[in-house]
Amino acid sequence: MGKDDLQGRRILALVTNYGVEQDELVVPVEHLRANGAQVDVAAVSAEPVQTLVGDKEPGRKVSPTFTLDEADPDGYDLLLVPGGALNADHLRQEGKAVETIRAFAASRRPVAAICHAPWALIEADVVQGKTLTSYASLRTDISNAGGTWVDRSVVSDDTNGWTLVTSRTPKDLDDFLREVEEALITSP
Repeated sequence: MGKDDLQGRRILALVTNYGVEQDELVVPVEHLRANGAQVDVAAVSAEPVQTLVGDKEPGRKVSPTFTLDEADPDGYDLLLVPGGALNADHLRQEGKAVETIRAFAASRRPVAAICHAPWALIEADVVQGKTLTSYASLRTDISNAGGTWVDRSVVSDDTNGWTLVTSRTPKDLDDFLREVEEALITSP
């Protein structure tokens, strides 16, 4: 992937202000921006986002672009939902986040979710018929929501007319980013 290969592509990342796994937010945002994409981070509030490392230790603080309520998902090519158990658990309780996930799936735009983030997708009722991966503890939740869980570093599934890219943990970020880029390049 070259420096400007994603020029003109817009990505929206959804997070809460505490508990997002640092590398699952920071690494994709920096990587996608370095390759020419515009990446906006929408958080619950305008306060800095406190990331965590391993769901425990404080990580970097990230300034959100705007709040979830201010975010307009219509102008974006891909939705990024980072994990972190606390982030994902709280994000699925945020109505605007759930609505945004539904809007991307309904408009057949790609969604990329890693680690615990599929909890928010389950809440949005968009995993039915999809094959995906996640942190292993979500296996039963995904199955109960009508999805098929597999243990792979990355899964890209275009069932139901829209692409869902999922990965298990920060160790899978290289594979995850490769498939996110592919989804951005091949989406209309």
